[in-house]
Amino acid sequence: MAAAAPSFLPLLVFVPLFLWRMYSRIKRNIGRQKFVTWRPWVTLTLFPVLLILIGMGSLPHPERLLAMAGGLIAGAVLGVFGTKHTKFENTPEGIFYTPNAHIGIALSVIFLGRMAYRMWQLYSMDPTAQPNPADFASSPLTLSIFGLLAGYYMTYAVGLIRYRMTDEREKSRQVP
Repeated sequence: MAAAAPSFLPLLVFVPLFLWRMYSRIKRNIGRQKFVTWRPWVTLTLFPVLLILIGMGSLPHPERLLAMAGGLIAGAVLGVFGTKHTKFENTPEGIFYTPNAHIGIALSVIFLGRMAYRMWQLYSMDPTAQPNPADFASSPLTLSIFGLLAGYYMTYAVGLIRYRMTDEREKSRQVP
């Protein structure tokens, strides 16, 4: 029995969705943003949970854990660099910050490029084959990119929180 030809309907749905998310992600990573108090805390809660869950799935394969740890370390270094090159503004409307555009674009392109490749892999595989849910965490490259993003966003969130705390201390000293 011949395998069915892949349908182009999923591509018609996912490609525009993918391009829209790419545009909105890059726009968010390079533009001026208002500091929202809860957002860094969500980042500092969500990414460690995801790292632990994915790491637990990779325990039998130390090379995968090393790839994720390497990405995590590189992301943390990049996060420190990114925080130092962020423009902060204190206005009567609140605190605003503008992340480094080059880092935001580079991380978005790396992440979205890897996601596009994974979508292409899934689309081009044999339709009769059963996909294994653990395949997502089976590639050291995917895990290192996830580690890079997690390390960057967690470190950047810590930098935003530290800036806000420093700003609040300075304001409390200025009040007579």
